[in-house]
Amino acid sequence: MSAVEHLQELHGLPAFDFPDPQTRRELPAADAVAWRLAVDAYGDSSEEGFGDLWDRFLGSVDPTGVRAIIVGQWGEAYDNDSGVVLQRLVDARDRLTALRAVFIGDLEMEEAEISWIEQSDVTPVLEAYPLLEEFGVRGGTGLRFPAVRHKHLRTLRFEAGGLPGEVVRGVTASELPALEGLDMWLGVEEYGGDATVADLAPILAGGRFPALRRLGLRNSEIQDEIAAAVAGSPVVAQLTSLDLSLGVLTDEGVTALLGGQPLTHLTRLDLHHNFVTEQVADRIRAALEPAGVEIDLSEPGDSWEDDGVVHRFTAVAE
Repeated sequence: MSAVEHLQELHGLPAFDFPDPQTRRELPAADAVAWRLAVDAYGDSSEEGFGDLWDRFLGSVDPTGVRAIIVGQWGEAYDNDSGVVLQRLVDARDRLTALRAVFIGDLEMEEAEISWIEQSDVTPVLEAYPLLEEFGVRGGTGLRFPAVRHKHLRTLRFEAGGLPGEVVRGVTASELPALEGLDMWLGVEEYGGDATVADLAPILAGGRFPALRRLGLRNSEIQDEIAAAVAGSPVVAQLTSLDLSLGVLTDEGVTALLGGQPLTHLTRLDLHHNFVTEQVADRIRAALEPAGVEIDLSEPGDSWEDDGVVHRFTAVAE
């Protein structure tokens, strides 16, 4: 299973593809689904652009009932950044009064590689919707996230093959008192993922996000360094779920976790897609499973050897 797939739900609502103009289909109630809005940039069935799609959507449903929006392809995503999406969302803030969840960039590999998705400064959505509870973005190219203040945001998610360190620093400098879940795919330097463990320090120190319970620092080529930093970080005590999956995690990182603070209070520890030997995997299972911690150590990662050097890869890069 690919790590980059279309969302099946958002905000507890099933994803529903808003149909193209040629499709006659009864629409669900505005508040019953997460509306997925996407145009086919390469199809010949319709010449509808994203702006036209957006206007048709707002004219077909009751905007005051819409609770969740998933934005898929808005055009040729490698050539047109998400600014057009952001502007439409911001302009509709007085109509989408019930909107509580937004995800921008729900594209699969067949539509665009994750590194091809051109994003932009996405924080205007948070400023326009002070009651928003969930916000997610896929794609790190051109992504900007200057520090924000938002009282009600509970879940923040970044999926990227390379998440800029500037974005990570913007998140750590933000004031998000209600934030319960933070998920960041840090990626690789080749695709813009230049965040360091030092950039994560304000999160790991604890207290920055007092409501934080679910933390994902994933898909990183420095996963062992992150694991070592997490092992001694104060934030772990407030978590119920810790996710270090999708990256280049080896015995070194897991051994650091074993030698750090107790993790037996967690309900879940996700380490899937890893390069951990069975011996070390057995050690962490023995340490945590008797305490009721659910551990995912599935999906060994891909690696190859060249002149005695082992090359390991994150689950998502390009």
